[in-house]
Amino acid sequence: MKNIISFLLIFSSINAIAQQEVFDIATYTAPKDWKKQKSDSTLQFTKEDANKDSYCAITLFKSMPSTATVAENFDLTWKSVVKQMVSATAEPQLQPTETENGWETQSGFASFETEGSKSVVYLITSSDKVTMMSMLILTNSDVYQTEITNFIESIILKKSKTTTKKPIKNEVNINRPVSISKNDGFAFTTTNFDDGWNSIVQEDWIEVKKENIKVLLHYPNKTIDSYSSDLMAGLKYAWDMLVAPKYSSATNMEFKPLFSWQSIEFAEAEMVEKATGKTVYVVFFKKHFSSGSGRYIEFIFPDRFSFENEFGIYTNQALASSWDKMANMTNYNKFAVAATDLKGKWSSNFSGMTQYVNAYTGADAGANTHASTENFEFGVGNTYKWDLGVASGFVGNIKFQSVKSAGKFTVLNNWQVKFSDIEGKPKTYKTQFTCIKGARVLWVGETGFGKKD
Repeated sequence: MKNIISFLLIFSSINAIAQQEVFDIATYTAPKDWKKQKSDSTLQFTKEDANKDSYCAITLFKSMPSTATVAENFDLTWKSVVKQMVSATAEPQLQPTETENGWETQSGFASFETEGSKSVVYLITSSDKVTMMSMLILTNSDVYQTEITNFIESIILKKSKTTTKKPIKNEVNINRPVSISKNDGFAFTTTNFDDGWNSIVQEDWIEVKKENIKVLLHYPNKTIDSYSSDLMAGLKYAWDMLVAPKYSSATNMEFKPLFSWQSIEFAEAEMVEKATGKTVYVVFFKKHFSSGSGRYIEFIFPDRFSFENEFGIYTNQALASSWDKMANMTNYNKFAVAATDLKGKWSSNFSGMTQYVNAYTGADAGANTHASTENFEFGVGNTYKWDLGVASGFVGNIKFQSVKSAGKFTVLNNWQVKFSDIEGKPKTYKTQFTCIKGARVLWVGETGFGKKD
């Protein structure tokens, strides 16, 4: 990998010629013919050559406030990001700090081993004393050096606005308590989304906040979520159990459930919060999807107007698309994955049956069944074992199939994991966590796995 460190240039170089794109505070030229993936907090470009068994992944992380020197920012990012993603064999070899256009840049690299071959991880962190931004590069070949260099040289960072205004002690809204995430043993307990919403793990719900509004995504509750033929009674019971305990009084209360094949539960009231003594407008909502995946959502706004401005006015048309924006708030139950979170066994099970009847005689025409079990077991040194077992077919003629593999995994970023061997070839999956009370569900691709240690 001769002279590969020569491309560790600072972010603020200005040599862009091709069409520029924007991510967060960075303007850049995308490398040609590289796969691009954008998440809430990262921009990633990947390229691999299966014939030469080479790969490269470039990840640009969303900017965040700088709380220290650029060297300290680099160290913090190395510990919290790099060490969670790869098993580097040594501390990073640091390059001299460089300064240009008000940005200081610290870079460093280290080797690590994955899938039986040596790779290199590069971290580049830039700071203008107010804001910091980092880029991570993983590769096992120097054939990508020119493309990496061109990408780095194309990046221009927008300088932070400085201010001489002195901080005021009580400038924060002291009437509403600051939310502290629950430490549940996982690396990530908060997610900052690009649209301004922030998710925080709590004991009984996910708290989703934006400015002065708050939404509580209540965890599944077998008793409260169970089917009730009396929709109104079910809504009132859920309100009494999930909403009422947090408030001291309520006025203008209305319960407005809507009956349909995917019924809507809707309740509203002006409430006084016990924690703050403030009057707020509360909406309690659930959409009963045919799949049974609906969850209770509690919306807490300063007043009715601000709620309707964000989510629209109540309508008695149960199938109106205006309900989707409220229901889709459950998508904010989403948290990143670190390598240390994966250790242990994760399992997923599915079963189903289709019963056939003769249309003319009504006689039983047989039943077709399907059942599957899939397991991931993650061990030390980024090793894993994977197996999938499937049984399917008509009763009396069921066929069984199974497949398994083992190897090493690489956390390419907080939202992607690459496996060295799944069904005979390397595969990269999107990964994320969703939270339930006292546990998490790991999503690998479109499949959810529960943990069994």
